Amino acid sequence: MKAKTLFYCTECGNELPKWQGRCPACGAWNTIVERPAETKPRGVSAGKSAGKGAGPSRAKALSEVEVTSELRFETGLSELDRVLGGGAVKGSLVLVGGAPGIGKSTLMLQICDNLCRFATVLYVSGEESERQIKLRAERLKVRGEGLYLLSETRLDDILQAVEAMKPDVLIIDSIQTLYNEELSTAPGSVGQVKDCTMALMQLAKGEGVTTFVIGHVNKEGSIAGPKVLEHMVDCVLYFEGEQHLTYRILRAAKNRFGATNEIGVFEMRDEGLAEVPNPSEMLLEGRPENTPGACVTCVMEGVRPILAEIQALLTPSVFGNPRRVSNGFDYNRCVLLLAVLEKRGGLLAGSCDCYMNVVGGLSLDEPSADLAAIIALASSFRDKPVPADLAAIGEVGLTGELRAVSGLSQRLAEVRRLGFTKCLIPSRGSGKLTVPDGLTLIRVSNIREALAALL
Repeated sequence: MKAKTLFYCTECGNELPKWQGRCPACGAWNTIVERPAETKPRGVSAGKSAGKGAGPSRAKALSEVEVTSELRFETGLSELDRVLGGGAVKGSLVLVGGAPGIGKSTLMLQICDNLCRFATVLYVSGEESERQIKLRAERLKVRGEGLYLLSETRLDDILQAVEAMKPDVLIIDSIQTLYNEELSTAPGSVGQVKDCTMALMQLAKGEGVTTFVIGHVNKEGSIAGPKVLEHMVDCVLYFEGEQHLTYRILRAAKNRFGATNEIGVFEMRDEGLAEVPNPSEMLLEGRPENTPGACVTCVMEGVRPILAEIQALLTPSVFGNPRRVSNGFDYNRCVLLLAVLEKRGGLLAGSCDCYMNVVGGLSLDEPSADLAAIIALASSFRDKPVPADLAAIGEVGLTGELRAVSGLSQRLAEVRRLGFTKCLIPSRGSGKLTVPDGLTLIRVSNIREALAALL
């Protein structure tokens, strides 16, 4: 008898009866692959191993549900605690994703040093042996008291080890290496990843074990495996940064116990990851003075104001179609601002090659950086430097007008704390502000006034 097969999308996990060139669920091309159909439902053995097969559950009325406050504990890294919303929650399932070699395993091993002081930690690795982890722990100066290592990829063996040891914190490195032998698919496939994650979720919720799961990312930058994986966990963290740069940014894409707009900044050193409590000073370090094409702005990452430098370079194009390159700044936003600068600012920059960069590897997606980008573009076009003690904050519209942004008082306080004495802001919505001493505000209503005031 011929074995029954199904087709599924490697991006979102959508199942199809036959092969198609494009997934109808997520729209991705050439992601449909074939696999044998499982003969038993996924998660059955995993659920029983996690203690979930005792019988049907009884529905409860809303009034019968007892509400208790979330039990949080600190991980030992204040930047990680900030991103998690004040610390890790007991019984939560946290997914940490990032590119290979970015420092995910280092981050997880470093928090074990503090967690072992009050909890039992089981570190399960499917990629390294116990000896390799021991050598890395010695380099990171992680003490071994309360930390147990297990090099295993078989799901049932891991669940049995957890049941026998009953740790407070479980770390899985990585989810793509785990497999359930009752499924015929290979480790890392959609079926395996979903089944293993479901088992870990049942373990975390049923036994109250705080679980950290490491996941690799694909070439598009999203976590490898089905998109449903991110919906199953409580928190999704992305560890970002360029491998040739020393700074790393931890960002929350999903958090059921906190905000998703916080970031944590780390510096990769020989002895491990070091926290950067003041990212603004780091991002502005080594900033050149009296150089055209650079302007400083202040963006909000959660409740933390961060100063960033935007650099722009406009050169006459030798091609029929001018080039547009943007790094750390949204490409479409860059093209839009270039068109506004030409139409509303009177600078014929459309025929120039445009290169824009945000220093330090930070990605700016907030509209408050528009004004600084416009100033940097105009400064490069006219070859006139922006005053070194000036910062620009504001959103630019298609008609060239400047619109107010939220949290302006906090931004101004951070601008003054870093030594800036002037700040260019929109005139609209900036009446009631707490202006720090020594900071002069330049209020403008459109980009023409802004360029006239500076350049």
